[in-house]
Amino acid sequence: MYGQQVGGRLEDMSSFAKYVGGSPTNTAIGVSRLGLNAALLTRVGADHMGRFIVEQLGREGVDTRGVRQDPDRLTALVMLGIRDREQFPLLFYRENCADMALDADDVDEALIAPASAVLINGTHLSTDTVFEASMKAARIARETGGKVVFDIDYRPVLWGLTGRDMGENRFVQSDAVTERLQQAVEICDLIVGTEEEIRILGGGSDTIAALKAIRARTDALIVCKLGAEGCVPFAAAIPDGLEPVVPGFPVEVFNVLGAGDAFMAGFLSGWLRGKSAEDSCRLANACGAIVVSRHGCSPAMPTALELETFLARDDLPFRLREDAALEHIHWATTRDAGGYDELAVLAIDHRSQFEDLARDVGCDDAKVSAFKQLALQALDQVASGDRSFGLLVDDQFGFDVLASLADRPYWIGRPIEVPRSRPVEFAGSPDVGLELRSWPQNHVVKCLAFYHVDDAPELRERQERQLSRLFAACRETGHELLVEIIAPTDLPTDDQSTARALQRLYDIGIMPDWWKLEPSANGAAWANIVDVIERNDPYCRGVVLLGLSSPIPDLIASFETAAPFRLIRGFAVGRSIFHDVAEEWLSDRIADDEAIETMSSRLSALVQGWRSARARIEVAA
Repeated sequence: MYGQQVGGRLEDMSSFAKYVGGSPTNTAIGVSRLGLNAALLTRVGADHMGRFIVEQLGREGVDTRGVRQDPDRLTALVMLGIRDREQFPLLFYRENCADMALDADDVDEALIAPASAVLINGTHLSTDTVFEASMKAARIARETGGKVVFDIDYRPVLWGLTGRDMGENRFVQSDAVTERLQQAVEICDLIVGTEEEIRILGGGSDTIAALKAIRARTDALIVCKLGAEGCVPFAAAIPDGLEPVVPGFPVEVFNVLGAGDAFMAGFLSGWLRGKSAEDSCRLANACGAIVVSRHGCSPAMPTALELETFLARDDLPFRLREDAALEHIHWATTRDAGGYDELAVLAIDHRSQFEDLARDVGCDDAKVSAFKQLALQALDQVASGDRSFGLLVDDQFGFDVLASLADRPYWIGRPIEVPRSRPVEFAGSPDVGLELRSWPQNHVVKCLAFYHVDDAPELRERQERQLSRLFAACRETGHELLVEIIAPTDLPTDDQSTARALQRLYDIGIMPDWWKLEPSANGAAWANIVDVIERNDPYCRGVVLLGLSSPIPDLIASFETAAPFRLIRGFAVGRSIFHDVAEEWLSDRIADDEAIETMSSRLSALVQGWRSARARIEVAA
């Protein structure tokens, strides 16, 4: 639980961001992002936080077969904050928690044997049962041809050597700790630690003397981390100095926590692929530099593409997190990894239209909300749990629908704009960032803008300022953004109009995850749109087609023009499916079953129409 206020005491932090943490877990996520196959062996509680960890590891591509649920203990927790460049208060809740109860029986040889390496961690050697589990995993790795990696990771508080409020303390001399850690040394192929950690492992107050003491026990490659300076690998005899240093990268330090875990992930990504110790150190230093520039540990871990970009550029700013291009790569390559080759969305986020309907037929808001529940049932009837389906729904009439969606696998979109506003205004809090703080993380923020590049300058600039604010808020809160562009009816359009609008928004730094655009039978217009998106943001999730109340046959006909463009993923259609059904149902002229059946039938027709159009393109290709 990471304090979101920076520059104060932990006592004064009032809100916290929830992340997966713990050194081995951070490293597992780090190596997975860098393209290695990672698995984690641990215990979590049979609780909400334990499920969060397992689900997040799955999203990160980490194998969770070795993650055991402990019904008798809670998932471990740490609360921490960023006070300044030197102080990072940590408060560990680890006594009798699930991960510290791991034992040797939890170690599955079938999981360990195929691994090219097993990483064990010094913190967990403080507990007898986890020590035994760690050593068993290491022995299995050795016996089956794998390497054993030791991250010293010394936290005196977790060995009972400091008060509980001294979690950030990195070094207390202890012969007992040295003795316990040294029991792991002889079985290791790689040992990594800071100077303080090298000293506790070697049993002395001098780094070189400690390195020599470690070398007397093992021929393992030893890597000594030197913070911003870089690191030194020792493959043979220990010299009388810490040199030659593989230099670090000059970046502003925002948060040192997690940098060592990123360092380990970077080093393993090179070393396990046969790179030299020096080359692996360079990768490790780069990963550490990237992570110290950001908030959080596991979320800050770089991906392979991000690391490659970082190493290839020589124009990166000292305050690394202000480089928009690198941050966009990080965002785009770490958001929920599941892509969408196809997306079929039932859009029932309409508010003003339902207010008009309710007024015309004389019903109350509760009945409108009940109708939106029927729309969810219609979606369920067609989708049957398929995650390539989605629902676009508001919280004014669809609050209960949004709550129901929490237990379903569908894509969820939610509108932020005030209906019919031009220039666009945002619903809820005057501060859109504060508004989004109250939204669940998996809600995609949808914003409709009636926008044209040739709008009057004052109007266009107002819209662009609003969309820029929204984009920045979404990145700050970690929400994906869908921008819906509809050309205003008072301006002419041609096959360049939408492409020009998108290019203008890209030019001012707006990079939506999704675009929602008007259907068109103009192939040249689609070619222009796709070209703009691919040139400006090759990581864009894609485009979905809106309906504009068009008849179902007309929409299906428009799919034929859109289907050849792979960046167009499908549709997000509403009134074409529900409008007349809603009028009939709200007027009590049809029953629930008929309303559900009609909407599901129309949604099915659109899905089949889209899939058939796409299939014909594939056959032709």
